[in-house]
Amino acid sequence: MLKTVESAPSSGNLQPWHVYVLTGEPLAELKRRATARALAGDPGDEREYPMYPAKLTSPYVDRFSAAAAQRYKALGIERDDPDRPRKIAALNSEAFQAPVVLFCYLDRTMGPGQWGDAGMYLQTVMLLLRAEGLHSCPQVMWTMYRKSVSQIVGADEGLVLFCGVAVGYEKEGVPRLRTGRADLTETVTFIGA
Repeated sequence: MLKTVESAPSSGNLQPWHVYVLTGEPLAELKRRATARALAGDPGDEREYPMYPAKLTSPYVDRFSAAAAQRYKALGIERDDPDRPRKIAALNSEAFQAPVVLFCYLDRTMGPGQWGDAGMYLQTVMLLLRAEGLHSCPQVMWTMYRKSVSQIVGADEGLVLFCGVAVGYEKEGVPRLRTGRADLTETVTFIGA
């Protein structure tokens, strides 16, 4: 698997990612810190990049809203629950109880092309994990607690946290949540024969 992931696509072969893999006590400590911050209502660290555009328009805002409603309903968190933001943050900061979390960083000097490379790298990792019987969940929310993550992993100041990826086995007896996806005709245009 490691040799295959090393072959992930990378424009110009820059391989701009730097990944830290956390397990055991270091991961438990990070989860404790992040969960304490979430439950205390801490809004998180200043973002180093926007998670979403400031003006999310249709159809994107519609897809986002529908997916959020599906996801949190399945997790038993009602939309009108006043404690909803803290519950969501705490659930995420526990990494859904995954025993492994990968943290993907990029050098601050990298541009949009290299961020795309990091996405392809992570997709490669996630597909290889699935082939091994594992499940994964990318979590951009870790950027909210980037300072806590950096303290644990020892990331250099020259790196920016792209996201975390929770890794583990699917829980037995928990309903599978698959959010709806846009129809292919909404996202792909075929040209030619």
